[in-house]
Amino acid sequence: MNIVILLGAPGSGKGTIASRISSENPQLKHVSSGDLLRGAVAKGTEAGKAAKEAMDAGQLVADELIATMIKDVIAETEGDVTMLLDGFPRNVKQAEILEAMGVPLRSVVLVDVPDAAIEDRIAGRRTCPECKAGYHVRALPPKVEGICDKCGAKLVVRKDDNPETVKDRLKVYHAQTEPLIEYYTKKGLLRRIDGDQGPVKNAEAFLAAM
Repeated sequence: MNIVILLGAPGSGKGTIASRISSENPQLKHVSSGDLLRGAVAKGTEAGKAAKEAMDAGQLVADELIATMIKDVIAETEGDVTMLLDGFPRNVKQAEILEAMGVPLRSVVLVDVPDAAIEDRIAGRRTCPECKAGYHVRALPPKVEGICDKCGAKLVVRKDDNPETVKDRLKVYHAQTEPLIEYYTKKGLLRRIDGDQGPVKNAEAFLAAM
């Protein structure tokens, strides 16, 4: 097994790319840290309880807690699989924790999108609460408005995707996550793609880069 990290601002399309290419290739496994976190909270696991306690207190979830969830998924993954890590690492400390796990890191692909385009995207983003499929009202609409193509559930706007929160999330990204670009460039692992080409071309560019 090896790992490819998807790096990019919230709303850059990382999750859409990973979902598309992993659904078409059984040797690719999409692992979203956000989905892991929400799943742990919903199931009431020990990690989920600790994460919920932190979030309810308005605090960030500890790096070590998220890393533990990622480590558990890595331990459960067998065979010739390339894991697409989406949302982890979010900062240099998390990158160092991942490196200490000793799992081969194949590449880090930066999905590069201007902030203005991201703000426009998030305003139209919709998510399936059941199977986690992602859509956009203009760029990637479902076949039936408001309904997931894959499982038929009603699509929702995630709290994190509320347009009012986008600018704050971008500020956090530039302050905490953007330093990873230099971190992985120095290691010779960074690849950069234009993430503003549309879902199909974005996925093709990602596959070529990874």
